[in-house]
Amino acid sequence: MEFGYSVAGAFVGFMVGLTGVGGGSLMAPLLIMLFGFSPAVAIGTDLWFAAITKSVGGIIHHRMGSADWQIIRRLALGSIPAALATLLWLGFVHSGKLDAGILLKLLSFALILTACIMPFKERLRLPLMRLKNASGARLRQRQIIVTIGGGAVIGGLVTLTSVGAGALVAMLLTLVYPVRMNAKRIVGTDLIHAIPLALIAAIGHSLLGNFDGMLLGALLLGSIPGIILGSLASKYVNEKWVRIALAAMLLISALKLLTS
Repeated sequence: MEFGYSVAGAFVGFMVGLTGVGGGSLMAPLLIMLFGFSPAVAIGTDLWFAAITKSVGGIIHHRMGSADWQIIRRLALGSIPAALATLLWLGFVHSGKLDAGILLKLLSFALILTACIMPFKERLRLPLMRLKNASGARLRQRQIIVTIGGGAVIGGLVTLTSVGAGALVAMLLTLVYPVRMNAKRIVGTDLIHAIPLALIAAIGHSLLGNFDGMLLGALLLGSIPGIILGSLASKYVNEKWVRIALAAMLLISALKLLTS
């Protein structure tokens, strides 16, 4: 069984390195549906998995120069406080765990939202670039507020479900920075922002008892080489078709979770 965990880790790690998406949206459903873990443990372990795996990918993308640190700071100003507030709410109001049925519904919602967004990200770039050029300074003044606010919403969702740090941030960056951010810069910025967010959420879930260390070790055996290969392959692969296939997988996962 541990070999199966490592294979799953390698697959998800490769997809994360390639697209910046999949750390939570692929791994959490796999742990629940394929390996039978409870939603709370799957989400808590998945957050550790995402934090460590994306750290490796983030280093590679940073060395490739595909990260915008100013935007990372803006996102973190919203996402980190939101993650801490969500953990406090879970700890004091729900004794560390939401009902499994509620978690499955939240996870399914996050997967559907992610899947619906992914195929259309690049199609929106050209009209948004025209809008930005027409709006000028007015639009630029709002970018900081929208980035921080969007980061806060995503921070809460990631802490509850482990899903959203990849595709939702990527869509936010495409919408708010259509001129400044190309596809590779979005992936690098997305990955590096996700590291502290996932790490804080993971530590919180561990303190709440939602964590399996043996499972995490097996996942990382596959994911670390997987994300290195995926990050290097991102220069050569047509990302459009990968995202369409990934979106289809996420929709199927969401439907299975809703009917399980």
